[in-house]
Amino acid sequence: MIYVGVTGWGDHDSLYTHLSSKKDKLKEYGGHFPIVEVDASFYAVQPLANVKKWVRDTPSAFQFIVKAYQGMTGHQRGEIPFTTREEMFSAFRDSILPFKEHGKLAMILFQFPPWFDCNKENVDYIRYCRAEMGDLPLALEFRNQSWFRPEYLDKTISFMQKEGWIHSVCDEPQAGEGSVPAILQATDRDKTLLRLHGRNIHGWNKPNGGDWREVRYLYRYNEEELRQIKSYVEKLSGQSSDIYVLFNNNSGGDAADNAKQFIDMMGLDYEGLAPRQLDLF
Repeated sequence: MIYVGVTGWGDHDSLYTHLSSKKDKLKEYGGHFPIVEVDASFYAVQPLANVKKWVRDTPSAFQFIVKAYQGMTGHQRGEIPFTTREEMFSAFRDSILPFKEHGKLAMILFQFPPWFDCNKENVDYIRYCRAEMGDLPLALEFRNQSWFRPEYLDKTISFMQKEGWIHSVCDEPQAGEGSVPAILQATDRDKTLLRLHGRNIHGWNKPNGGDWREVRYLYRYNEEELRQIKSYVEKLSGQSSDIYVLFNNNSGGDAADNAKQFIDMMGLDYEGLAPRQLDLF
């Protein structure tokens, strides 16, 4: 199966034509796409009440890709409210239990920052993360080019295979050390993740100001580029049973539109989506 969705469900206003309350966005989102990435979990370990609500608000076959908490991936934005690393991982594992119990956990995404380069200390830390998360499905995304240099590429892929990581393949601008190429190699027979960050090369390495996110992901894929993404998916489909495609080009409201274009281009027709009201007038 090929599953297509977007990152987060809060920023895609074009989807919510019949919204009665902002609290119901996810309910309506589930009428459009079969998967979503949870980005709130990156900024804070979520209360169980939130996760239980998200599970209730989505169809039975709906799947969540949950982003690992920032303290677990070394982003360190703000104060980390845990005394020990073990306490942090334990709290995160507890927070995602409703996803797992209801069969809605596609994977947990560990996206490491641009300064997380290929060295022994970081390899050991990835092993630590794998051990802490047990048998949960984990995806690994690098943002430092060193992991895919010619001298490390085969070793990186082999490491991910042996350690049980799903490869999060990226489509993004090629803008130096803090960006990675699209390496179309699966590391898990069951699942591969493809995250589409846009191709705004001029905005990718802007200094981190208050609007950095607005600039970095401001991009709309054209039809030719979507056809290239289609070729990526077709190649990965020969390596993994299920391909999860997430559009992350959210800044200008383009992600949802591009995702729908891509679904049409791929000829996909999802069953089991949430009912949608018809706009009769």
